[in-house]
Amino acid sequence: MQTKAYATASATSPLAPFEVSRRDVGDHDVLIDIAFCGVCHSDIHQVRNEWGNATYPMVPGHEIVGKVSRVGSRVTKFRVGDLAGVGCMVDSCRACDSCRHGLEQFCERGAAMTYNGTEMDRATPTYGGYSSRVVVSERFALRIPTGLDLAGAAPLLCAGITTYSPLRHWKVAKGQRVAVVGLGGLGHMAVKLAASLGAEVTLLSTSPKKEADARRLGAAGFALTTSEAEVRKLAGRFHLIVDTISAPHDLNRYLGLLAVDGALVMLGVPPAPTPVQAFSLILGRKSLAGSLIGGIAETQEMLDYCGERRIVSDVEVIPIQKINEAYERMLRGDVRYRFVIDLATL
Repeated sequence: MQTKAYATASATSPLAPFEVSRRDVGDHDVLIDIAFCGVCHSDIHQVRNEWGNATYPMVPGHEIVGKVSRVGSRVTKFRVGDLAGVGCMVDSCRACDSCRHGLEQFCERGAAMTYNGTEMDRATPTYGGYSSRVVVSERFALRIPTGLDLAGAAPLLCAGITTYSPLRHWKVAKGQRVAVVGLGGLGHMAVKLAASLGAEVTLLSTSPKKEADARRLGAAGFALTTSEAEVRKLAGRFHLIVDTISAPHDLNRYLGLLAVDGALVMLGVPPAPTPVQAFSLILGRKSLAGSLIGGIAETQEMLDYCGERRIVSDVEVIPIQKINEAYERMLRGDVRYRFVIDLATL
């Protein structure tokens, strides 16, 4: 079925109106009429081929929410009219150890990503949520809790699960001290979620302007990382540091803020390797780790958790005609804290 979309033709082309062909709804598929799609910073990286893996034409978008308008004959999870979402994946091999343990994001054959990838046949290109509708297997569609603001819920499909998964993996709970590095699309969700889990949250930032928002979002503390005095006061304090920064920065500086057996988990992707001194890890038995979204079951768990507590992203809703302007604003840090496209404007 022909579907309206916005796509880019090359790494230097603006996003512009386009049409993609969506597959027919199979026995186990659902058709979702897209209401909103979040704009992730990784959309810019991939559109501009900054990770070196771009294929064109590219329709970005992996924070998708909308209504089910058609279901396949064997679908049991959804009915027409249900709210549904699609995150960063649309399929996986479903048979490897990772997939069988609910870690489809680490599929040993490589998951089928929602855009800039292929279906598991490795031939059919995938196109994302900057479009009017999407067809997906019910196994990779998520139920969106009723009562959540739908635009605010869209970024939960990436920014939400990207921050929820490490908080759960490292068992964040009341009595723990968590630091969040950076207050952007990921960082603001990390603050909200860690605080909701009962942790004492401190935002670490280079900008004093972020303090008021950090506290509004749930942070109990704030520290300027440009101040040596403030950083020294926090030495050995945190059980977990969630690092959302994609710009170059010194990891050793943050490892020094961990308590014994603490962990620094990387969510951002700096453009170049960062040196880490062995003593930064050895002294205190500290860990440096990374985390990538979550599996389908964990993503549904996160959505249900957010539904119970009415947690959504702070968003600015835009018409799709302003997507190129939104990209430039994102690069300037001029968004609090996630752009979301209203697909009714397409």
